[in-house]
Amino acid sequence: MTQPDLNDIARKAYLADSTGEGFIEPLVHATQLPSLLARIGAAPRRVLEMGFGEGTITGPLLAAGHEVELVEGSSDLCADASERFGDRLAVHCSYFEDFRPARRYDTVLALHVLEHVLQPEAVVRQMHEWLAPGGQVIAVVPNAESLHRQLAVMMGLQPRLDSLSPRDHLVGHQRVYDLAQFAALFRGAGFEVAEEFGYFVKIVPNGMMTGWKPELIQSLTTISDRLPPALLANIGLVLRPR
Repeated sequence: MTQPDLNDIARKAYLADSTGEGFIEPLVHATQLPSLLARIGAAPRRVLEMGFGEGTITGPLLAAGHEVELVEGSSDLCADASERFGDRLAVHCSYFEDFRPARRYDTVLALHVLEHVLQPEAVVRQMHEWLAPGGQVIAVVPNAESLHRQLAVMMGLQPRLDSLSPRDHLVGHQRVYDLAQFAALFRGAGFEVAEEFGYFVKIVPNGMMTGWKPELIQSLTTISDRLPPALLANIGLVLRPR
């Protein structure tokens, strides 16, 4: 994927709402933020955020007292992040594969990025070099076994659980993972899984939720802790080097 491709995706999916669905994912991730911050820890940490997207979590991370740096491949999103956060946020405009930080991080956040990259195995191996001793990776991807994908296959709307939808193509997804595949990706690169989690009960595509009340979307995120991660729209791992 070339730099113009990343900027084209950024403009369509993040800098402008070309579908009318743009409020849904930020609302879900914002509702999940307290759990994310708890996994990072209350004491100030050096945090690397991989990818900027809508910038939903950057402000709360800074407000929590963490020293945050961003690595982002889209020059448009790098400019957006710098404009919004100024010198409070160190922005590295680089592909993940090329990123060589001067210092290491206590937490690396790979939130909805590994479904985008062309060579996820290489990127995951690279994370070892980014972590300080005792550091952790928190990684999240869309779930191939989400209820909405299972229903789509049952109804004949898509052929397989891992089929990519029009929205997947719009936002630049290269693949989707189930929980076992996602854990195997990291174990193969020398990590151990400290925790599995998931969030957002999703039964229909985003395009069918545009008229839903925000309170319903928030509740479908909050209730996630009561359900198995393998059924939820987003699956996550907390990982540490072996």
